[in-house]
Amino acid sequence: MTATSNKSQLAYDFIKQRIVSGRYTPGYRLVLATIAAELGVSVVPVREAIRRLEAERLVTFQRNVGAQVAMLDEREYLYTMQTLALVEGYATALSAPLVTPGQVRRAREVNERMRESLTHFRPHEFTRQNFEFHSLLFENCPNPHVLDLVHRGWDRLANLRDSTFSFVPGRAHESVDEHERLLRLIEQGADPDVVERAAREHRTHTLDAFLAHQGARLLDD
Repeated sequence: MTATSNKSQLAYDFIKQRIVSGRYTPGYRLVLATIAAELGVSVVPVREAIRRLEAERLVTFQRNVGAQVAMLDEREYLYTMQTLALVEGYATALSAPLVTPGQVRRAREVNERMRESLTHFRPHEFTRQNFEFHSLLFENCPNPHVLDLVHRGWDRLANLRDSTFSFVPGRAHESVDEHERLLRLIEQGADPDVVERAAREHRTHTLDAFLAHQGARLLDD
């Protein structure tokens, strides 16, 4: 690996970490010279890093404006969340009878860590733990095609924006309570339709919170 590519990777990791952590918020202007000076490199590797992030749809570039942290594609987010609510709800229902007591215990431990993290909320870390929690509930799904669709949905969400909770942090409090309800349904051997509906509504509640936030933001603007 050349010195230039090393510096490009350094710039890429630096900018991406600040985007996913929420330090660089949507619409934040990325001034190449400033970032280069902060890293102690020339503008060239920073420009290469910006191009990579643009290909990943985390950054946009407009003439006379420059590079900016990408805004959330609301339409793609809506479609992805609607689809994921359906397939993940179904996968969780199919998986529920196969979830072991040990997996329930681990899921509850994850959820408690999520609850404790609300005091010093970090959206990126919360989202990582959120995936860990849900994967314990849907990974036993016996239908590999349904499971593949769930994974694709989570991957698409990650590409759209690292954490929805950076937009609607208040939703995180409700989310952990709904997680506990899901665990209780699975422990009680609830009817698959009941589990599926609870898992689906859990996903759509997050979507509803985001849409309400966007609507309020537009009114403020």
